[in-house]
This record gives sequence, C-alpha cells and structure tokens, in this order.
Amino acid sequence: MQDIISFKKILDKPKRIVIVPHVNPDADALGSCLGLASVLKKKGHEVKVISPTDYPEFLHWMKGNDEVMIYNAGNEKAGKDIIDQAEIIFCLDFCALKRADKMEEPIRNAAATKVLIDHHHGKEDFADFECWNTKAAATCELIYQLVVDMDERQLIDKHVAEALYAGVMTDTGSFRHPNTTKHVHEVVAELIDLGADVSKVSKLVYDNNSLNRLRFIGFALSERLEILKEYNTAYFAISAEDLSKFSSRTGDTEGLVNYALSIVGVTMAAIIIEREDAVKLSFRSVGDFPVNELAAKHFEGGGHKNAAGGISHVGIKETVQKFLELLPEYKKQLHKNQKKQELYLT
Repeated sequence: MQDIISFKKILDKPKRIVIVPHVNPDADALGSCLGLASVLKKKGHEVKVISPTDYPEFLHWMKGNDEVMIYNAGNEKAGKDIIDQAEIIFCLDFCALKRADKMEEPIRNAAATKVLIDHHHGKEDFADFECWNTKAAATCELIYQLVVDMDERQLIDKHVAEALYAGVMTDTGSFRHPNTTKHVHEVVAELIDLGADVSKVSKLVYDNNSLNRLRFIGFALSERLEILKEYNTAYFAISAEDLSKFSSRTGDTEGLVNYALSIVGVTMAAIIIEREDAVKLSFRSVGDFPVNELAAKHFEGGGHKNAAGGISHVGIKETVQKFLELLPEYKKQLHKNQKKQELYLT
C-alpha cells in the first residue's frame, strides 16, 4: 500500500464496507475476501462480501462462507443497494472492473472509496487506494502483508490464517510454480504459526471430490484430450452436453487443464468450455511462453504469464477452430520454449 497512513486513517472508525472478488472466485479470491472481512469485522466495521457469481463447493468450508451474497443469484437489486450505501469497496484478486461481471457498473458508479488489492497484470485506474504487486504469488499474500503493515497481525486467527493459506497454496500450485518465492514461504510460516492447519486445508481443497467429478475427469482425459505435438500444445474441448452428462457443478473443471500441461513435451495447455452465456477458455504454460498475451490479443482475456483466461462469443466448434488456426503463429515460440525447458531440466 503506497499510502498506508491515509489508508489506516479511513479505517479508524466503523464503516459500511463491501468486499468483492472476481467472477467465478477461486481459493485466492474467496480466501482473501473472507480473511479480510473477518479482520475488518473485528475492528468494528459492518462488512458484506458480495460475489459476482457462485464458486466451488470445496471452498465452502471457509469461515464466513454462509454470509456471502451471490449477486447473479437473484440478488442484483439487494446487492446494488448495499453497494450504493457502502463507504468503502474492496476489489480483491482483480484489477479491471470488467472482472466483476454484472457488478461492474454498480461498483464503478458507487460513491464509496475504492480499494484495489491484486497481483494480476492489466490494471485499470479506478481505485483510490491500491495494493498492487504483480510479483506477488497471491492476493492472500498481499492481504497478510497489508494486515501486518496496519499493525493488526493479532486479528489473524486460525480461520483467517487457513483462508489465506488456501489462496497462497492454490495460486502457487502447491508451491510448485516459479512464483513460490522466499517471501511466500515466510508468509506461510507465519500463517502456520497463527494456527493454519495445512494438512486440513490441503485435504479440503484437493481431496473433496464428488463421484461425478472423478468420472467427468476420467471422461475428459480419455475422450476430450487432444495433443498437438507439432505445436507442443494440448487442449480439452468440453461441451455443455459433456457437463450435463456428468451433472457437473461449479468447480468440477477446476485444475483439469493442468493434466494437459503435465504431459511431456507440452509447453501450452488449454481448456475450452461451453457455458450458457459464452465459451470460456483457460490457458496454462511453462517457461517463458506468455499465455496472458495470447488471451488478451485473441480472447478478450488476460492474467499471468503462465496462467490466463479468456472468453469467446461464438460456438465451441468455432472457438476451437479459431484456437487451432492461431497455433501456427506461435509455433516457433512454443518450440523454442520447449527446448529451453528441456535444457532447464537436464
């Protein structure tokens, strides 16, 4: 936070506060929201977490989950009223208001002081206060540091520590990604010291599958995984019919793209999913190949260099075709990156 003194001053007295994650929140988005909400409530603030959409059931264990309002679940009017009356709005784990989906305009037009806390590229200048660091591994890492900088570390209890740990754990790929820095380990050590049960959190996030989800993953791996050796690329194309066949719920496709990325010789992986409103894309890469640039240029998206997302407003077949037609443009870059990875691993 650039002006921590002024920021602390606006929180000196109880305020009406709204905290918002990005659309389809993951563990980092929800963990940072609920962790911060708990800290602010202890300081006497009136806090409401409003999510643009719902999120996976394997995140429902976080304390405060039962009080989260889902904006697009018939709560548009009530949610807008709360936003209009808010004195402070925190936008967590996103840095462009379009990532708030249908909440974009209510937030943009609100008179409240706006606070951005995030680690993604593509920042929009809409906030009065910013805690924005693209080198941070997770927004939960930034929330922990901000609370410490505010001299409020004592307000982080076991539940807050576990919510923040979940975000750091998932956004570092269980501490496997290159964003796992010395500072990340120091923050995690502090969260453990504050009561985070890392074994419990890991089990709740990763080992909490429904039978339908496991069957869906098996189906996707056997029937929908395509490998394009020429382009060091692998992808899944999942139709609405596929999702319906396995009664898929929010979060059931989470992490599937990583199976494709784990294949020897694959530099970039993608999952293309047919949803009700549009076709959603998620990209992953290793090394220096920037999937955020590909997503931004061709699919109205963005994110991190090695993890990004996008959207398409044509059908899934047309979207897959567009993706395939792009690959020749990136062939040399993908091949070069794969060679660098092979040297790195020797």
